[in-house]
Amino acid sequence: MKIHWIAALAALVVSWLPPGFAQAPQVTPLRVIAFDGGWNLPVWAAQRQGFFEANGVSVQLSYTPSSTYLITALLDGKFDLVLAGVDNIVAYQEGQGEAKIPDNPDMFAFLGNDGGFASVVAAPAVKAFGDLKGKTVSVDAMTTGYAFVVRELLARNGVGEGDVTYVRAGATLNRYRDLLAGKHDATLLRTPFELLAKNRDYNVLAYTQSLGAYQGTVGATRRSWAVAHEKELIGFIRGYKAGIDWLYDRGNREIVEAILIANIRDMTPALAKQAYDTLLADKGGIARDAALDIDGIRTVLALRSKYGQPQKTLTDPMKYVDVTYHRKALGGT
Repeated sequence: MKIHWIAALAALVVSWLPPGFAQAPQVTPLRVIAFDGGWNLPVWAAQRQGFFEANGVSVQLSYTPSSTYLITALLDGKFDLVLAGVDNIVAYQEGQGEAKIPDNPDMFAFLGNDGGFASVVAAPAVKAFGDLKGKTVSVDAMTTGYAFVVRELLARNGVGEGDVTYVRAGATLNRYRDLLAGKHDATLLRTPFELLAKNRDYNVLAYTQSLGAYQGTVGATRRSWAVAHEKELIGFIRGYKAGIDWLYDRGNREIVEAILIANIRDMTPALAKQAYDTLLADKGGIARDAALDIDGIRTVLALRSKYGQPQKTLTDPMKYVDVTYHRKALGGT
């Protein structure tokens, strides 16, 4: 009887609300894990401006120490979504990753962020690729992420596989710190970490752009999760895209630079201006449409076909993506 009275009272209260009164929308929390760096600007902006909440979700962003942790944590159900290099997704779908995972993982990419924002950065004493012979080069993991990019850039510049010693050092932030500490002679850094290193007289030897079209960071998840949480995934994509639109409004530049300073260690106002110009360049910046670069994925597959173990010939980008959710969220083709 008491329960009925409570329900009746609640209905009465609702009936007294003025016309047009809107109840707070239901917001579903999403657990997202990413590599730390400037490519997270769309998430930071959407969080700050409330764009995710406006689309029915909230984002709890965590940073991964390595690609192996990121993938295993996603597949273990500790996170709902990841923001990572698409090569990580391909590697584990093809059984070429370093971490032990369940058979037949069901990961796929649903949005695109960038063309890599990556460069090979070396210690002050290393002025050219030839100076790396006999020295150490650090990567996240030997078989995933940007390790193949480093190996290809070195090979194209006359440095063979046996000329250097490769060491695992985890995510970009870890590699940046190890490089500054003198633990390694070179590594691959992503914006803004190459700018931070250049500010300390480290040398940029080559950029990912020299490889042509390349798909860097993507949004990815499990197909089973996406089917069960389509509404939330669409809400995330819409909030993410709203964040990108806000970032590219040049009237927000000062705030964007402040966001970079607030979120990245060692970032200074001067370096934030440089990072802004790179990350939000009219050409080559964060993808304005949050769409996947299919030609860029083909480059990723070509590198994995060359360096991945066990060796496979990979040619079909659509095997690793599903654009359905992007279309439902934003329209287009």
